[in-house]
Amino acid sequence: MIEVPPALRAHHLKHEADAGAAWSDGLPALAESFLNRWDLRPDGPAAHGMIALVLPVVRADGSRAALKLQPVNDESAGEAPSLRAWAGDGSVLLLDEDPATGTMLLERLDGGRSLSSVPDDMEALRILSELLARLVVLPAPPGMRRLADVAEAMLAAVPGALPELGEGDAGWLRTCAGAVRELAGEAGDRLLHWDLHYDNVLAGEREPWLAIDPKPLAGDPGFDLLPALWNRWGDVAASGDVARAVLRRFDLMVDVLGLDPGRAAGWTLGRVLQNALWDVEDGEPALDPAQLAIAEAVLRRA
Repeated sequence: MIEVPPALRAHHLKHEADAGAAWSDGLPALAESFLNRWDLRPDGPAAHGMIALVLPVVRADGSRAALKLQPVNDESAGEAPSLRAWAGDGSVLLLDEDPATGTMLLERLDGGRSLSSVPDDMEALRILSELLARLVVLPAPPGMRRLADVAEAMLAAVPGALPELGEGDAGWLRTCAGAVRELAGEAGDRLLHWDLHYDNVLAGEREPWLAIDPKPLAGDPGFDLLPALWNRWGDVAASGDVARAVLRRFDLMVDVLGLDPGRAAGWTLGRVLQNALWDVEDGEPALDPAQLAIAEAVLRRA
């Protein structure tokens, strides 16, 4: 019987209440059903993130794979269609899927070796950026969530969030909202990963590095930069010149992806806005200092 890791169960109970409890309770049976359905044999200890349980498995033909189990929601529903569209070009391969349950059979990668293990930060960032450039070259499949809708919802939420913040933070919220307002009419149609940071790039055998765990939407590639700009923030803070360190990362990503710096800066401010609105919704009394430092730096490119 598959055991549900306590940390995974706790996350689902915290964020999904009754639905999370039901999903966690049914997870062992769900895993067993797909082990049988796809003729899989467990091949080592399970791993998990915030949402999904991943079981290393061996297929009937002896090849290695990974069984990923997660609830179906707005974010996870787009994962399989995006992986199908990328077809392994820069991303993990989708081998099989069950849309009704959100269960996927994936190419096995090295879960113990992510881009976070690369000592040179700029080398790691270049690898990530080159992968991202391959991913965002495709138009998003029909039915994918749209950045245009995300931007509209963010702008609608700003007036309610402003009274919850102090004057300085409220000013930054207005600045970021202004950048989004200027770009919202041309939100793009590329297939975005939305969460590409160092720990979502794993070592593989087919390629040295491959992206995993997309939370895809259709939009402008500039909206995909922030997670990498925020990686290893301790290194940025220790550099002695935070703005310079942020812009060094930003300029590398813009160059590799071939983006317009002004648009990329505007959509990066949009990601800061999104995170800020989530923080306010969670009851945070102030905006995250690292996010504000990124906003202040990239504003020079806007």
